[in-house]
Amino acid sequence: MTVPLTLGFAGTPDFAVRILRALLDSPHRVSAVFTQPDRPAGRSRRLTPSPTRRFAEAHAVPVYTPERIGEELPRLASLDVLVVAAYGRILPPTVREAPARACINGHAPLLPRWRGAAPVERAIMAGDTTTGISIMRIDTGLDSGPVFARRSTPIGADETGAALTERLADLGAQTLLECLDRLDEIEPTPQDDAQATRAPKLTARDAIIDWTRPAADIALQVRALSGRRSAFATRDGERIGILAARATDADASTPGRLERTAAGFTVACGAGALLLDTVQLSRGKGRPMVAQAAANGFPELFAAGVQFDVPG
Repeated sequence: MTVPLTLGFAGTPDFAVRILRALLDSPHRVSAVFTQPDRPAGRSRRLTPSPTRRFAEAHAVPVYTPERIGEELPRLASLDVLVVAAYGRILPPTVREAPARACINGHAPLLPRWRGAAPVERAIMAGDTTTGISIMRIDTGLDSGPVFARRSTPIGADETGAALTERLADLGAQTLLECLDRLDEIEPTPQDDAQATRAPKLTARDAIIDWTRPAADIALQVRALSGRRSAFATRDGERIGILAARATDADASTPGRLERTAAGFTVACGAGALLLDTVQLSRGKGRPMVAQAAANGFPELFAAGVQFDVPG
């Protein structure tokens, strides 16, 4: 029989919400949620609560938004376990040691691969065919703590970073609950640091398409970023988002040149060509559209013969 635990939860984005939802549906009691303070968002830069805060408040769970979670030591000390999922801050030793039983983290990849802020996107960009979830005890390093459990899953051939993140969150919630139910029985296994790889935070530079690269690599970039900070090209500095595309082995001409073929609109790359499916222009209403619609509506920006900028 499961012994109910008193839990705290620290998380911020939608990934964390899916795990928090599972905890609230479990026999365990979530007595406190910690999340990042409201941040400016959108064109208006209006202060906006995190998805985790909105969800917790909607379910009448006490929410705390400290700039430094170390300010919450009395509440943390009242917990059996603090569960962390994409909180966005490294926890100091006083926080990790405050709960009576453990401070554990649900992390998206199969550690020690892809330690860091953007594991899902980095895995897709690297062409990984398998990923998973790891439940670990938090220690002093970056995602380096001993692991209670791992669950693997294949990465779909057309799966985007956003879709994979949602699926991994659900897998992580299931795996986390299994660990909590058997917390006293599981001895966490140390990671092999020699096998570790890094998944640094995504920046604007990660979204820029370099047409001198192979089409296969650019297709992975597009998939990884689709639904988030979309990959994009420019023409005379004007942005063209590429939301869905696939690589072809067509003979490449000048990298960055847009052509109309029997298959559709393609862009020549350093090797092969990228067949465009869905794009998003900075003109009009800025909505996603199929490549043919973009050519029909904005031929001066998107049409056969257009030369996209090649980063220098």
